[in-house]
Amino acid sequence: MQVNHVELTISAVEAAQYPQGNDPEIALVGRSNVGKSSLTNVLINRRNFAHTSSQPGKTQTLNFYHVNNRLFFVDVPGYGFAKVSKKERERFGQMIEQYLTSREQLRGVIMLVDARHQPTEDDVMMYQYLHYYQLPTLVVATKIDKVKASQRTKMKRAIIKKLQLQDGDSLLTFSAVKQQGSEQAWQWISKQTGIQ
Repeated sequence: MQVNHVELTISAVEAAQYPQGNDPEIALVGRSNVGKSSLTNVLINRRNFAHTSSQPGKTQTLNFYHVNNRLFFVDVPGYGFAKVSKKERERFGQMIEQYLTSREQLRGVIMLVDARHQPTEDDVMMYQYLHYYQLPTLVVATKIDKVKASQRTKMKRAIIKKLQLQDGDSLLTFSAVKQQGSEQAWQWISKQTGIQ
């Protein structure tokens, strides 16, 4: 998709703040520092629009990015970051759960995992959660440029096995450095939202 216009509409912490209207939404979820901002920036063809941070746990709100005035990318706070207090983690959990389970405009979820490592227990729990609520899910293995070409097939099999990827859900590999995988991600987004 040719992206001509992007704006951060709102950083929300509760349902009353979500954008009005019926534009479809795609949520991006993943562990802290897995590369959600980098993926967002590549998809919208902007270098630093979604802020990447070397400090995990930085995103603490649901950030709604309006793309071409037609759909929203929703950047969800990262999970699994130990330095956030238990109370904060519970607050994030409730905020994320409210959004994922009640938002009618949500058409699908892009779940990011780090290609260099086996999915964590947090990743497995998140995938099971998305499957339980029957949310169409695209699993994106990020930082693929840091995995040797000879290891990539083995890595994909390991992710599919660990997450127990369900029929209908997809796995693709992505590299922000090499701009690899963004076209396939857009194809999946178009299929879920009906927007070309």
